[in-house]
Amino acid sequence: MKDGIMDRAIGGYFGLELQSRGEYHARALKFNTARNSLEYLLRARRYTKVYLPYYTCEAVMEPIRRLQVKHEFYPIDAALEPAATIDLKPDEGLIYTNYFGLKQRCVERHARWYGEQLIVDNAQAFYAPRVEGIDTIYSPRKFFGVPDGGYLYTDAPLLPDVWEQDRSYERMGHLLRRIEEGAEGGYAQFRQAEGALDNQPIRTMSVLTRALLTGVDYEEVRRRRRRNFACMHEHLGATNHLRKVVESLEGEAVPMVYPYMTDEGARLRRALIGERIYVASYWPNVADWCGEGRWERVLADRMLALPIDQRYDTDDMLRIVGLIEADTKG
Repeated sequence: MKDGIMDRAIGGYFGLELQSRGEYHARALKFNTARNSLEYLLRARRYTKVYLPYYTCEAVMEPIRRLQVKHEFYPIDAALEPAATIDLKPDEGLIYTNYFGLKQRCVERHARWYGEQLIVDNAQAFYAPRVEGIDTIYSPRKFFGVPDGGYLYTDAPLLPDVWEQDRSYERMGHLLRRIEEGAEGGYAQFRQAEGALDNQPIRTMSVLTRALLTGVDYEEVRRRRRRNFACMHEHLGATNHLRKVVESLEGEAVPMVYPYMTDEGARLRRALIGERIYVASYWPNVADWCGEGRWERVLADRMLALPIDQRYDTDDMLRIVGLIEADTKG
């Protein structure tokens, strides 16, 4: 033992060669999932009720239900912003999603209105800066190849609990298998790993996840995502029903996907998947929460989350564009 720390092993078999560049959100609280970051926040703020958009991920509901916090959904408009202002009581909070990493200005406006009662869900906006004094949550696995993890910035009084540290190696199978067998080879394990994150107790982020995140070249990822997004918008912007949203790409914004909305979105999604372009659906649960014809339900049905991330280059973007244009003309 040295200074109370167990000496590390020397020799034996080799482990993964991971670089250490530092964490992007080094000053945030670090949890095993973004939804547990929200649970921690709900506990710390002692909210009795939260408002959240109809158009959001089902996972957000997990801590709300577990803590039996009252909730109410609110609608968003065509700009993906709250359709009306909500009068909050002192023990209530409002969750707003920074959709696709494109709504930072909306976040800043609502921060001025709601103050510390605003909860910013930056799961889709890893690079978006925290607005000073505003509770903000990030989900690194939406942007990088990590098995879990969540970041939280908050000025709420910290809870005194000592949390167990998570272990992530059993949720790494799909990430390793994709390298050797492609996306299809690891998909079943990916679904298992996703399911394993349901109803996890609050833990701190694992050593493995933190090690993986310190190895990311964050500036290169930023550059590639913005370049790919620009390529997509150059070719698809004129036919995108969300063009006013995507045109708002701000100076430092780093998008998660290129959101492309078309009347033929549902059919086009199937066609792209048939060509091995895997387009996620955001989010199937919206159909259960919204009645037929509601804007959020139409958005969930017709919006395509086209991949623009750091794994791809301009040729990949043009392949997707070509398939969409060929399908449209056909």
